[in-house]
Amino acid sequence: MHELQCVPHPVARAKLSRLRDRATDVLTFRRLVYELAIFLAVECTRDLPVDEYTVQTPLTATVGHRLATTPVLMPVLRAGLGMVEGMLQVIPEAEIGHIGMYRDHDSLTPVEYYVNTPAHLPGRRVIVLDPMLATGGSACAALAKIKQRGADDISLAAIIAAPEGVARLREEHPDVALYAIAVDERLNEHGYIVPGLGDAGDRIFGTL
Repeated sequence: MHELQCVPHPVARAKLSRLRDRATDVLTFRRLVYELAIFLAVECTRDLPVDEYTVQTPLTATVGHRLATTPVLMPVLRAGLGMVEGMLQVIPEAEIGHIGMYRDHDSLTPVEYYVNTPAHLPGRRVIVLDPMLATGGSACAALAKIKQRGADDISLAAIIAAPEGVARLREEHPDVALYAIAVDERLNEHGYIVPGLGDAGDRIFGTL
């Protein structure tokens, strides 16, 4: 079982505090999500396998390294889209799939409406992007769908997570590595993360 890995960087914590602020405008919120995704990308790719090859410097030949496989980014629509560009700053060669899930506001259960992935997923790092891991329902459903398509090396990157969502992910998908900037206190009676940051999708796309 993978342990939850939080990003301990003080700059990331400062950016998250600005992200939480209800006075933060859409443009700033979007930029902060992009910047926090860069921190998460570094952590998610720290153990990617590499191949060696010879590099000729101006002085001599030396050993170079390149990624052994091409990673796949899998944003959960729609909020996960806000994290893609930040991830690409670290791994610009990544391929991008999409998975559409939304949470029914009454039942809090995930509803799938779209899935599109690269053709070959086995043996490649697939990084699922979702700014908020709340109940864990949508994330677990997305992970199950990706596994059905052959993914066997999966990480999930979230900006904030609730303990309830972390526990559900650990129970249903213990093989998935989970990364977050912070784990918050709890979910409220409506399934929202507290203290949280509101609805990430609405704040990224200005649909409040």
